[in-house]
Amino acid sequence: MTAFGDYQLEIYGRGLGGERPELPILYADLEARARETLKPEAYAYVAGGAGEGRTISANRAAFDRWRLVPRMLGDVTTTDLSTTLFGTKFCAPVLLGPVGVLSILHAEAELAVARAAAEIGLPMCLSTAASTSMEDVAAALGETPRWYQLYWPSDPELAASLAQRAEAAGYEAIVVTLDTRFMPWRPEDLAGAYLPFLLGEGLANYTSDPVFRSRLSAAPEEDMLPSIQQWATIFPNRGLDWNDLPTLREHTDLPILVKGILTAEDAQRAVDLGVDGVIVSNHGGRQVDCSVAALDQLPSVVEAVGNDVPVLLDSGVRTGSDVLCALALGARAVLVARPWALALGLAGQAGVTQVLRALLADLDLTLAMCGLTSIEAVDRELVLPAPR
Repeated sequence: MTAFGDYQLEIYGRGLGGERPELPILYADLEARARETLKPEAYAYVAGGAGEGRTISANRAAFDRWRLVPRMLGDVTTTDLSTTLFGTKFCAPVLLGPVGVLSILHAEAELAVARAAAEIGLPMCLSTAASTSMEDVAAALGETPRWYQLYWPSDPELAASLAQRAEAAGYEAIVVTLDTRFMPWRPEDLAGAYLPFLLGEGLANYTSDPVFRSRLSAAPEEDMLPSIQQWATIFPNRGLDWNDLPTLREHTDLPILVKGILTAEDAQRAVDLGVDGVIVSNHGGRQVDCSVAALDQLPSVVEAVGNDVPVLLDSGVRTGSDVLCALALGARAVLVARPWALALGLAGQAGVTQVLRALLADLDLTLAMCGLTSIEAVDRELVLPAPR
């Protein structure tokens, strides 16, 4: 067994001395504690979704429509969770998905998350809407693989600058989020009249950018109001269309992935325009209420783009069996966000580390329980539709 699965023995061993995990193990319990403990507006911003939250529920229900099929008595003395994407070996097929404005959860924000990711070796995808600049996060990650998620602003020069800075800082891919060109209808945030960007939160990658700063009447160190006003001007980008996508190639040599794809047609169109990877996602249910579940759309997207273009899954992943289900349906890796974000708010870096180690232990143990020894061995035969 790899070191990941041994985490359960570490927990049991500490239990002999009366020690218990700092945070709940089950996601439902973690979410309940976060609801009780975090500031209401911070909890709502992270845990909430669009409309009545039906897409959040749909993402979880989609996993319930599949069952793993364990095989018995294979030699699973050792297991290997590693996988390779765009020439970089990852210790597991799991990335920390991009989450913005982490300063509303913890004072150390993205730095705490980066240190936890580096401690474990998991790749991190940093949000444009981070509370810490991409350069500072890169320094905290050290040699840990990193991707940069781009919210494409309406200012083309700023978009180019953000991509170029990411490449210079050692980020290994650009993830263009397609489903957030403007803010959606989120009742929980609206009920509290709370949008953290208007309070100056989550703007570090903007205020540290030379192009963005050149547009300001006053430096953010002196007066944040011009920065907030400028962000409000350039963040909405309703005019972004497919014809803009290839122009990113003019500013970076990094692999480009698109995030927010939910149809085979959109996936194929993106690939035809030269993207290197596709992330099937509905933004964790934060953008469109009553949207199709990401997992339900995964097989058709994989079929559409073929084996040469990596397809990843984001939205609704909570457990090791969820990861295996997604891989069996064709995903090359998954992105996980809400669990570690809530853990950050509750216990900082230590909370993020616990949640990530628990997920990897669950994945490692479940892989072996299913009779498999490597991620490469996971295929469509591992899952069957759940009985109706």
